[in-house]
Amino acid sequence: MEGPEKVTQKLVGPPGVVNLGEGYPDLIESAAKKGINTGPVIDVTKHLSFLDFSSNTTPRVNNDVKLLGSAIISEENGCVQIPNHSPTIDLRHLAGRAIYSSPIRLFDPLTETPASFETTFSFQFETTSTESSLNNRSSDFGGGGDGGHGLTFILVPDEFTVGRPGPWLGMLNDACDEDYKAVGVEFDSYHNPEFGDPNDNHVGINLGSIVSTTTINASDVGIHLKDGSIHRAWITYDGLRRYIDVRLGSDGKDSTSKLVFSGPLDIAPFLNEYMFVGFSASTGNHTQVHNVFSWNFTSMSRASLRIPSTETCESKIIVHGDEHGESSIKKAPSSFLIFLAVVVLLLAVLLNLYLNRKRRERKPEDFVLPEKKQRPRPPNKPRRFTIAEIFTATRSFSELQKLGSDTRGVTYKANMLNGCNVAVKRFSTQFFNSHGLDKRRVAKEIKAISRIRHPNLVPIRGWCFDHRETIVVYDYLPNSGLDKWVFGVGVLPWTRRFKVAKDVAEALSYLHSKQLAHKNMKTSSVFLDVSFRAVLGDFGFVLDSSDSTRFESAVSQTADVFYFGVFVLELVAGRERRCDIDGVRSDLLDLAWAMHEREEKVKVVDRRMGSLVNSEQAVRILEIGLLCTLNENKGRPTMDEVVEFLSLEKLVPELPLSRPLLCSLTAAPQVYAVGTLAPLSSEAKSCF
Repeated sequence: MEGPEKVTQKLVGPPGVVNLGEGYPDLIESAAKKGINTGPVIDVTKHLSFLDFSSNTTPRVNNDVKLLGSAIISEENGCVQIPNHSPTIDLRHLAGRAIYSSPIRLFDPLTETPASFETTFSFQFETTSTESSLNNRSSDFGGGGDGGHGLTFILVPDEFTVGRPGPWLGMLNDACDEDYKAVGVEFDSYHNPEFGDPNDNHVGINLGSIVSTTTINASDVGIHLKDGSIHRAWITYDGLRRYIDVRLGSDGKDSTSKLVFSGPLDIAPFLNEYMFVGFSASTGNHTQVHNVFSWNFTSMSRASLRIPSTETCESKIIVHGDEHGESSIKKAPSSFLIFLAVVVLLLAVLLNLYLNRKRRERKPEDFVLPEKKQRPRPPNKPRRFTIAEIFTATRSFSELQKLGSDTRGVTYKANMLNGCNVAVKRFSTQFFNSHGLDKRRVAKEIKAISRIRHPNLVPIRGWCFDHRETIVVYDYLPNSGLDKWVFGVGVLPWTRRFKVAKDVAEALSYLHSKQLAHKNMKTSSVFLDVSFRAVLGDFGFVLDSSDSTRFESAVSQTADVFYFGVFVLELVAGRERRCDIDGVRSDLLDLAWAMHEREEKVKVVDRRMGSLVNSEQAVRILEIGLLCTLNENKGRPTMDEVVEFLSLEKLVPELPLSRPLLCSLTAAPQVYAVGTLAPLSSEAKSCF
């Protein structure tokens, strides 16, 4: 058989030339020496061209471009926009992706050679000015300047993952997943020194990590990403030479490109055979809109068609007779062998029936959740952990790893084998026995809430139901619970407390919009991430509408509102609800109402904050908190309304002059303490 044909073909583009054919036959020959059967060599070419992203000029744009997260196609501007520049949307902490909807072959597994490709696109950073940005007193892990964070040209393995906002640029959604293959060229407009950024105007090349392997100061070539002009980028990669060129220039007919980076780069370890190409972008506390106006992409790889080996067909052909006329057909199986096969089959059927019967007779208390074969999962998708993994990660549930405990169980810090820190909530058997909970139902609720994603909700990483254990694995937040900051030794400034109240309100509003409830709203259920953004966790196992009655759902949500009101009072006052005031054991809710009746609500505000507190704003938040503690039929708002109150989009209704007669809320703790709702008395029902 003749060897593979030698083909030399070139990709031609503005910045340079990629030669694909030279050297590939040598790789094929090397593969053949390893015993891999190769056939004819073919070119695999893919070309994408979007002059703009308007459906008028590109009718198939909505089919060809898949939008994830906060990415949209702006028909008005004919561009991809990340995030959606809408006056009704808070642009902070958003991330999105716009990728070509079909995978493209970018790696030849036979020769372990990446494809050659080149792409050019025009883009613009439109810096926004929001009230939150102007009044912001925090930073995204450092940085400076207005606008952030940046745009990334990405090669990613799937079409459904959305990266994290802020410094992660929407490229990766968790730095702990080392096996997530991704390649990116970032155009970053925010300075994060702990990520190796040289300044707030640089280009970086990322290989499987958000920390760039190479960074280049764009100012050195006279490019300023945040100047509001439309820039054009050219990226050329030679797969055989493992060589990349990155160029930048202004967008226009007479524009010239300036070489930003040129050098060797091996992206093969970070590629699957088929990858998705496109763009990702994000914002943090500072915001900007990333517009992509046009995009061309061409890739070319070489593939060798597989041919069958000689042994595939050898000895598989039955020859009827030879030169002597004797038959070489093997004798047919005897009757005895057929009989033996039937007996074995019958025994297998009977054994299967017996085992099924024993399984049905198993007692309920012996129930063990069935082991499921683990299919490949996308990165960061919640999964089942084995008890061995949890046992190792928590050092045998060591006391040194203990983070806290409550009536439900104990929470531990755990270090997984991939180096990622997580929080492990181990539920006690006593908790389940005392409330008569069905573990099947609890397992279903844990899996249901693990599908929820919101910037102000702690993600669930997975679960474990081995050996009668019930364990939930959360993201680990190093800044711990909010109660340590509000009731501890330090003093949380007012601007941060106000932001916390808004973050938690938005999280509850999102849950309620999904017909879910938190059922464990308290200060210790709120955590602070590395940027001191509040995230709500330690769920009380929400029930979706298909598993609960409308009344149960309504009770859970109104109980959330009540306890959010108590949470707000604790946040403003800097003390727990049951606390000592002037040496007397008091209830903070009673005190707040008493101060309202005397028109002295400002006395409830935490004095430790000093003169930096906005007293008028603090009193307004107190009034919202008291409003949430009213009976539902007496003016208790929904969480959507609370969000509008906190955002100054709606006036806060006037509180009654004196505290209304409140019914007992003894049913509410039952709602929170248990994953299912206990029957409520008529008096308790009137509370909600």
